[in-house]
Amino acid sequence: MNFVVLPDDAVEARAHGWRTLAALHALIEDRLERALQREHQLSVSEYTVMEVLSRQDGFHLRMNQLSSAVVLSQSATTRLVTRLEDRSLLQRCLCPDDRRGIYTEVTEAGRALLDAAKPTHDAILSTALAEAEERPELAPLVSALKTLEKPAAAHAGVL
Repeated sequence: MNFVVLPDDAVEARAHGWRTLAALHALIEDRLERALQREHQLSVSEYTVMEVLSRQDGFHLRMNQLSSAVVLSQSATTRLVTRLEDRSLLQRCLCPDDRRGIYTEVTEAGRALLDAAKPTHDAILSTALAEAEERPELAPLVSALKTLEKPAAAHAGVL
């Protein structure tokens, strides 16, 4: 494997960019975590798992697909799904085509909670991004995120 040696100023620029991205992520995650816990008794990870599943045809995924989609280890995903299953928000079922495969899907109660939590999530995300935009060190990242939204909205037919 060949490694490219970067000049010190490029290394520092990359490190600065990473620290800035981490700061934006921390600000957003903190705001979301507090609001979702307070208003819906959901963690950000729990919300994310349910939201990802809700976007699937039939509201289900195999556990390994879910792990990849929410960027958690398989063991962390399993623990998270078990907690949500204990609350009757998710359920696991055998794959009809492959009896070794297990799907995870959102229950009716899970869909109801997700529907109730989505406006909170979206409002807090919007507020956190507006707050970040006021910080000179975070404003360029928020601006970059806005450019990512435009193609996605156009692709979805929203202009």
